[in-house]
Amino acid sequence: MSLDKWQQDVLDTEGNMVLRSGRQVGKSYIIAQKAAQYALENPNRLIMVIAFTEKQANLLFSKILNNIVRQDKSKISKPKPTKHVIKLKNGSEIYCYAAGDTGYGIMGYTIDLLIADEAAWIKEEVWNSITPALAVTKGTMWLLSTPYISEGYYYECFNDPSFTSFHQSSEDCPRISEEFLEEKRRRFTAQQYSQMYLGEFVDDFRRVFSDEWIDQVCTLPEINNGGDFLGVDVAGMGEDESTFEGLKRTDNILKQTHHEVTTKTRTTDTTKKILDLDQTFNFDKIGIDSGGMGVGVFDQLLINDQTRYKVVALNNAVNIEVDKEGKTQKHKEAMYANLIGLGERQEIKLFDRKDIKMSLRSIQMEENGRISGRYSHIVEGIIRSAWLGKDKDLNMRVYSINIDGRR
Repeated sequence: MSLDKWQQDVLDTEGNMVLRSGRQVGKSYIIAQKAAQYALENPNRLIMVIAFTEKQANLLFSKILNNIVRQDKSKISKPKPTKHVIKLKNGSEIYCYAAGDTGYGIMGYTIDLLIADEAAWIKEEVWNSITPALAVTKGTMWLLSTPYISEGYYYECFNDPSFTSFHQSSEDCPRISEEFLEEKRRRFTAQQYSQMYLGEFVDDFRRVFSDEWIDQVCTLPEINNGGDFLGVDVAGMGEDESTFEGLKRTDNILKQTHHEVTTKTRTTDTTKKILDLDQTFNFDKIGIDSGGMGVGVFDQLLINDQTRYKVVALNNAVNIEVDKEGKTQKHKEAMYANLIGLGERQEIKLFDRKDIKMSLRSIQMEENGRISGRYSHIVEGIIRSAWLGKDKDLNMRVYSINIDGRR
């Protein structure tokens, strides 16, 4: 692929760098090429690739390996590369790890080059753990991400004169069509589009779930054994993921009992997946967004004898009555408020998984009250399962979610 000017500038830049951009502009492509060149040309260096989740880190790590193979496969040392380590004959090594909540698993390394993908989503505690690893070597950092809110380590580095900063909009990428961008403008709010495709820091977003809330709720070891309630967020064949989240009520606490994610699946495959899960675990209720992509799955489950009395329509856009005085609220906001309240009262426990935590951390609220998130699919499944499992003996109440994440 011929390089854009800004990509060539990235290749030519030395020292610390921060890249912020809209989606699909080619930032990981060029960083992978630059990292491969660095490893091949500089002997006895330790390069560390991190992201909040292992899946994210592995995507960039795989691209670096592909670039090394393409540039000079003979320089790769034995044993063969694993999903965590590439060793070269010149003594340089490339490692790949999830940063997680604390960065504890990365401590102890002496790093010459740190590459952080989706750096805006990495917690502050991680940076405190990792940056000392660069002190002895006076090492270099390359941070790349779509932006988040205007705070935190990544944001500060973008405005730090010791870093070379790059900002690239999806609208300026010649490989992204205007038709694609126009569809995204229709789908997202102006703030969402600005953040995800223009690569702008957006100040009128606030997180819905605080780190304190997440740390208090996400404590269970992962044991997938079904549950009473299944919440499903349905995606199509594109880049989004479908998620299947199970909860079980035990001693007045909802405990997560199932978590599963599928990618690039047809709605017919998602329907079959739900039927198979229900055949195995016999859920009491199955909640699906009956609008958008979910409508086809909902309709199929509604006419199936196995699930017709279990499936529940939980349409994000529908107004529902949420108290005895007849007050109404969008179903989506009511489900999020329900989940927040359950966590605050310590009446729900979720798996201690990085992807679940990242999905929770990604949920944001605009000043107009609209809730969204780049990695919202897991939480969208959880809010449905939690809604099905709420105690029906309790009076339903209207909750408003303040922009700082509290009720």
